[in-house]
Amino acid sequence: MSQKNETKILALALLLTVGIVGGGAWWFTNGFGSKIGNTIVPGSEAGNNLSLQDRISFGDKTLTPGAVSAEKKEGVQAIAAKSYDKAIANFTDALKLNPNDPETLIFLNNARIRSKSYTIMASVPFGTDPNASLEILRGIAQAQNQVNSSGGVKGVPLRVGIANDDDNPEIAKQIASSLVTNSEILGVVGPNTSDSTLAAGTIYNSGQLVAISPTSTSVKISNFSRYVFRTVPSDFMAARSLANYMVRTLQKKNAVVFFNSQSNYSQSLKSEFVSSVSLEGGQVSSEFDLSKADFSAAKSVEQATKQGAEVLMLAANTETLDKALQVVQINQKRLTLLAGDDVYTAKTLEIGREQAVGMVLAVSWHIDGDRKSDFPQKSRRLWGADVSWRSALSYDATVALIAALKLNPTRSGVQQALTSSDFFTTGASGTIRFLASGDRNAPVQLVKIVPGSRSGTGYDFEPVR
Repeated sequence: MSQKNETKILALALLLTVGIVGGGAWWFTNGFGSKIGNTIVPGSEAGNNLSLQDRISFGDKTLTPGAVSAEKKEGVQAIAAKSYDKAIANFTDALKLNPNDPETLIFLNNARIRSKSYTIMASVPFGTDPNASLEILRGIAQAQNQVNSSGGVKGVPLRVGIANDDDNPEIAKQIASSLVTNSEILGVVGPNTSDSTLAAGTIYNSGQLVAISPTSTSVKISNFSRYVFRTVPSDFMAARSLANYMVRTLQKKNAVVFFNSQSNYSQSLKSEFVSSVSLEGGQVSSEFDLSKADFSAAKSVEQATKQGAEVLMLAANTETLDKALQVVQINQKRLTLLAGDDVYTAKTLEIGREQAVGMVLAVSWHIDGDRKSDFPQKSRRLWGADVSWRSALSYDATVALIAALKLNPTRSGVQQALTSSDFFTTGASGTIRFLASGDRNAPVQLVKIVPGSRSGTGYDFEPVR
């Protein structure tokens, strides 16, 4: 490819990236499904100068960035004034206007609680990744709504608080410190990223408060703490699946990896993939750091081609996804593409388009992965659209906490229940049980990008059968 053409492709990728960030990927708020919801601009109403009080809500304030309906605003004010009947009416009206808003559903269920309740928290990055936060909250809200509608946890309703940690490890630690001192909090769903989970996990461990992350995949979390669990498979499982697919199914043995050296998740997935490929009899001939200031997609792909690479593995994280998608554009489908779950986004479909067709990704769950599960139908009825893997795994984390609370509704009881070899329950992605390491022994789902109409982009992710 000529330098002139490479420059044109790179410029197109950059323009598309700007367009998407500005408001093209709003449909993915709900996973790969109907286009409902509003555009949310990351960081639009967040800042590191927020107080802890501003970051935590049980319904007295909204944490969702962007415009808020008058009905929801009145509901928040009603809860703050302890006018719960008015809050119920306001939030009910707000949900009629925006039925896929999980924060409103959580606040509505909280407003219905009149006496004793069991309380859990969600730690999500509203300030920096509001779309992922809403995906996570959909799973939590669905589980709360389900248990409270059926009589609660042995007759006691579940109350859910929300904390905005901005995916910032230091802020996540501050929130954790606040939560462990509140004896009413019996469990936490979150944090989102591996870096924040590892940072906050030290606090949850010392405060003996269980935290279940639905989305943190770093191998460093395994055996990290007796109080830190996760419902998502680790990078070890994802890397093994990708390496196995590359060598045994695709019959390819030479790969290069693109990763972010500043991300615990990205480093973890890269390292596990390198090891797994080696064990399968292949090799990773080069590693390209997407976080470097002088990173060049064109030069990296050219170098990979000269080294005889057959596969480009994208172990990018959210912060470096744009650069990884430049690699996709420059590659022009010449080398086979593999990727981790942070590439499993609407932006990949919208920017990658035809150049991303055939890319195989390792993810924890896909809505069409288990045709026997009734979770997809229930979630569609509740939200009016398909939900993402973050919603499914967050639902599973909440369901696990509910099952533990049914056995012993204390902090120590929850921890003992989850670590018991007899513990199991059923979630969106099948049976939930935890290993002594805090990991969940669950398989990884491989998905492939194909032309399709379901996402609204002209391209879809579908399970690799």
